[in-house]
Amino acid sequence: MAALDISIPGGAPARRSAAWIARAGDLALPAAAIALLLAAWEWGVALLGIGAYLLPPPSLVAVAIADMVRDGSLWANAQVTLAATLAGFGIALAAGIAVGGLIAQSRLVERTVYGYLVAIQTLPKIALAPLFVAWFGFGLSSKVAVAGLIAFFPIVVNVIVGLKSCDAGRIDVMRALSASRWQVFRYVQLPSALPFIMAGVDVAIVFALTGAIVGEFVGATAGLGYQMVLSNSQMEVPKVYGVLLVLGGIGVLLHGAVALLRRRLLSWMPADSSLSPTPRP
Repeated sequence: MAALDISIPGGAPARRSAAWIARAGDLALPAAAIALLLAAWEWGVALLGIGAYLLPPPSLVAVAIADMVRDGSLWANAQVTLAATLAGFGIALAAGIAVGGLIAQSRLVERTVYGYLVAIQTLPKIALAPLFVAWFGFGLSSKVAVAGLIAFFPIVVNVIVGLKSCDAGRIDVMRALSASRWQVFRYVQLPSALPFIMAGVDVAIVFALTGAIVGEFVGATAGLGYQMVLSNSQMEVPKVYGVLLVLGGIGVLLHGAVALLRRRLLSWMPADSSLSPTPRP
């Protein structure tokens, strides 16, 4: 006797449509909130008579962004800031994983190095930006150094915590199977530490952008931070707000890229899993 087919026709397309509707609803609420905020901003500035030199309305900010796009300064400066951000982040990622791995794997390295890391972490690293400009000059190198230093600590701390939180029973099983130290690290400790590492990476990429901007504030000849300082000195306040909005958009895009990478690397992990906290710069 043939089995009775009780599947609902069009079930998969219906589920996909429902998923798209749910996503559209998730996006519609923030978009509506932003639109309401911009409208209140525009209306409030006109109603209260606030000068554009204090709080320009969104319409003037949009005109300023369009002017910077038209003359090419926005894209040119954004390229410089992005280059410093990504270079500093890349250096911080490589150094953080290497140093954190050594500290977590070796008690001798931990006793030797960890105290110095804690001491450096207590320093206001943004205040070191003038020293980096003096050491590396006004070019890209000083911005990369500031971005890398600020982004380094969230990564190294999360690498150490992640590797040390690995289940000891799994490590004992691997050692019972005569696995080498590298095999234990590769197949047990590193996968277990990935959620912590990605949490640190998520924070570090935004810190790197902050470090690049701070370096450009202190001394630069190009970059979005330099554009803000230049526009502020010329009393072009709408341009300052425009650059701030662009920086916010860049930060959201970088966070989104890390979130996408996290979903790919940690597809086996529940979406609501808690991750370790990360330090502030």
